[in-house]
Amino acid sequence: MLVQFMLKNVLSFRDETILDMTAINAYKEHGSNLIDIGLKEKYLKTAAVYGANASGKSNIYFALTYFQQIVRESLNNVETGDRIAIDKYYVPFAFENDNKDNSEFEIIMILGNFEYQYGFSYNAAYIAEEWLYRKSLTTNRKITLFERKAAEVKFGATIRKECEVYSAQLPVETLVLSFFNKLKLKTTVFKDAYSGIMDIFVVPTDFWEDRRELKLFLPSVIDHEKEKLLDFLNAIDSGIRTIKYDESEKDIRFTAFHRGKNGEDYPLNLYAESEGTLKSIMLFIYVRMAILNDASLFVDELNVKLHPLLLKFIINLFYEEDSRAQLIYTTHDTTLMDKRFFRRDQIWFVQKDEYGYSELSALSDFRIRSDASFEKDYLAGVYGGIPLLKEFSLKEGE
Repeated sequence: MLVQFMLKNVLSFRDETILDMTAINAYKEHGSNLIDIGLKEKYLKTAAVYGANASGKSNIYFALTYFQQIVRESLNNVETGDRIAIDKYYVPFAFENDNKDNSEFEIIMILGNFEYQYGFSYNAAYIAEEWLYRKSLTTNRKITLFERKAAEVKFGATIRKECEVYSAQLPVETLVLSFFNKLKLKTTVFKDAYSGIMDIFVVPTDFWEDRRELKLFLPSVIDHEKEKLLDFLNAIDSGIRTIKYDESEKDIRFTAFHRGKNGEDYPLNLYAESEGTLKSIMLFIYVRMAILNDASLFVDELNVKLHPLLLKFIINLFYEEDSRAQLIYTTHDTTLMDKRFFRRDQIWFVQKDEYGYSELSALSDFRIRSDASFEKDYLAGVYGGIPLLKEFSLKEGE
């Protein structure tokens, strides 16, 4: 479960920026929108990030992607001569002369009975700092697993004896987490933290256009959860009665069946369905994986190709009583920016100033009247995150 994600000096976010999924206890509305694991704090099941075009809201998606890619790749190409991961994903704020400052990421997540806090700062050449802490949710005791400054790594008492013997082998461009995740150790802290990071499903805007994903996942869904899929497609009024696939030929073929006026079912190549239907099927697959695994799902521009009522339908799937799954998404669609659906701490805005600096803020940062319309005030510019439009004419000579 994601608690916080922090980025600094990455893309348009020059200053430290934190997306916080911790609920504000003073807000009592929409209890079903919260994850309650018996702690003082509760956590948000969904969060919506609004912003104008080019405001930087998709840069939060890219930042989380870069964070995962560095963790995944920082060990892989040390000996191959390929471009190292921290060089590929070092994208500091561009609108400053000679900005060579380190970029930084940190994530706080709850895995089982522990809260993990992991982060690192880096540049194109080396890892400058890295840290991993773990707090027991039962005793509230927090311990240091390791702290790193450049090439020097100090391990906590619980893992020092097992890990110190390997520390001299750690390349300066490789994360401690990536390195020790590959080793066979008695401690599981590295594999636990690594898996927790990789279990966040980060989904791009055009994910439904990648047929490789559909070919990879849909056959298994049809084999094992076909009724659930058909119930979902029926609930969103897709008109699809059933789906089959044929992999006897070189390329797998999916066929959807629709009921005709005469009561007979007629086949249609699945790829001939609307983009909204294809996106809905892929969303079902991702959402189902997230909910079954109590995982976090981050989708860029979730509203694209989806009717607002379908968007609400998908969001509501995360509000099942016992679910710990989370959905974070960026959007332009203000239809659901309403106190009937969201708490104030679930709505976020990205605003970019005239010099290219993006800033993330929550609706809960503003003083809100009890009778306020979130959508109306947002479109009026009260919270920022909207385009600043200027007069423009296409008429010749003007």
